[in-house]
Amino acid sequence: MNPLSFPLLADENIHPGVVDFLKEAGINVVTVREEGLGGKSDLAILRFAARQGRVILTHDNDFGRLMHLAPQELRGIIYLRPGHIRPEFTIDTLQFLASRTWDISPPFIIVAERTDEQIRVRARQL
Repeated sequence: MNPLSFPLLADENIHPGVVDFLKEAGINVVTVREEGLGGKSDLAILRFAARQGRVILTHDNDFGRLMHLAPQELRGIIYLRPGHIRPEFTIDTLQFLASRTWDISPPFIIVAERTDEQIRVRARQL
């Protein structure tokens, strides 16, 4: 199953241009700010995503650690490395994820790491 087929919750560190791209592509995505969670703790965001059945889209590695310390009924986390000032950099990584079929089911963590033109993905069931 493709991780972008799940409803997404974009963390504050995801560029608005990336969110616009996802929405234009027909992906169900809301932002932390749209949901009134701006400035809230990562744990509060994690709990909200769990209640709403959303996968967290983030550049923040704290969510993976939180899942180990305070497990939640979460669908998943897509952790994009590195964060980048140019939305095109992140969009290219998301297009790579969307172009493939992944052997995952909730709950999962996907780490997509991009260096120049190479993208490495690790997917793990929780």
